[in-house]
Amino acid sequence: MFLAHFAVGFAGKRADHSPSLGTWIMAAQWLDLVWPVLLLLGWERVRIAPGWTPVAPLEFVHYPYTHSLLAVLAWAVGFALVYRLLRGNTRAAVWLGMAVLSHWVLDFISHRPDLPLFPGGEARVGLYLWASLWGTLVVELGLLVAGVALYMRAFPARDRVGVWALGGLLLLLVVAYFGSIFAPPPETTTQLAAGALSMWLLVAWGYWIDRHRGAP
Repeated sequence: MFLAHFAVGFAGKRADHSPSLGTWIMAAQWLDLVWPVLLLLGWERVRIAPGWTPVAPLEFVHYPYTHSLLAVLAWAVGFALVYRLLRGNTRAAVWLGMAVLSHWVLDFISHRPDLPLFPGGEARVGLYLWASLWGTLVVELGLLVAGVALYMRAFPARDRVGVWALGGLLLLLVVAYFGSIFAPPPETTTQLAAGALSMWLLVAWGYWIDRHRGAP
């Protein structure tokens, strides 16, 4: 999934106001922020395969360090512990750890059975929502609308920047999402990884939005 992970970030900010929206987006997307780094290092592998699923032209060949259940549990605990160390907020740290874990849950719903349970294990799981393009669109867009609605009700814009920054992010997310489905796929995994790394800019965008929304 893609939009659904951002939905978790928006909804998470409503659940606990302490972390910035940028931190929430970082937690919800953490696995996909680390994955392109390991892809470039050759530690994980993906094959660009148009038609492999109706939604994503990617065959995830080997990604145990970012997307196996055991590794994700470790990432979730590590993210929570680092936030607790830096901010001293145990409640928020637990929520953020759950956001990291939610990424695997949403991927489990959407992916083909390609998610390992632990590094080195043979078992692969996935409910394969991606088998249905329309089903995927309904779920992803529905979750994004719900998450953004929760966020906007709790954090009204303080100024025009708060309005346009959020609107710009949402427009970019939707355009990027439909582009990933209907536009030609990247030609190489290096191009794919570079595009995935650009999501760090969306984390920064979340911090920018957060400074212009909510109580003065």
